Amino acid sequence: MIKTVLFDLDGTLLPMDQDTFTNAYFKELAKKMAPFGYNPDELVKGVWKGTGAMVRNDGTKTNEEAFWDVFLKIFGEERKKDLDTFTEFYENEFNKAKEVCGFNKASAEVIAALKEKGKKVVLASNPLFPMIAQKSRMNWAGLNTDDFAYITSYENSHFCKPSKEYYTEIAELLNLTPEECLMVGNNATEDMVAREVGMNVFLLTDCLINDDNVDLAQFRQGGFRELKELIEEL
Repeated sequence: MIKTVLFDLDGTLLPMDQDTFTNAYFKELAKKMAPFGYNPDELVKGVWKGTGAMVRNDGTKTNEEAFWDVFLKIFGEERKKDLDTFTEFYENEFNKAKEVCGFNKASAEVIAALKEKGKKVVLASNPLFPMIAQKSRMNWAGLNTDDFAYITSYENSHFCKPSKEYYTEIAELLNLTPEECLMVGNNATEDMVAREVGMNVFLLTDCLINDDNVDLAQFRQGGFRELKELIEEL
């Protein structure tokens, strides 16, 4: 029996083209940090290297620690003084990236339908961002923190997608078996890997990402209409 439904955010609850969003995000970040002495190109490279460290995280530290360990090695320990400025960015300028994202009222509808059925809902967005950024993008999708029993972020996670441990960590935190979970996402690799730990999966194809040319026929899939049909079956 499915007790909890996990949702990806980018390209799932929040329609977007990943590359367009990333470019808009980095443009605003570079603009924000340039007055503090960050070369735009070097800053972006540094963020990508920190992101790589999070993706490779083996669970011995939080993703936040993995990111900043690498970032400060590149730019110097004295850059710790800029942490508040990065936080200000996610509170303010980061929200300009909303302009390149879409909106689908069906996102809030499926969350409401699940809660009416007594199901817990988890925002299982790849924890590469701080919680404040996760919540911002959630709000862009017309959702809020009350909609979710748990939200993954780089502060509270020790793994990233497509690590299978990312999904087992969530299940353990919520005292669930993987079989009691359904993962909904648009990435055929990062989201559908949840099936390998025993979770049920649904591939949302509206903003499909299949960079690894995974055989999609193996997954239950479709748009929000098909997802709503699945929810009715739960």
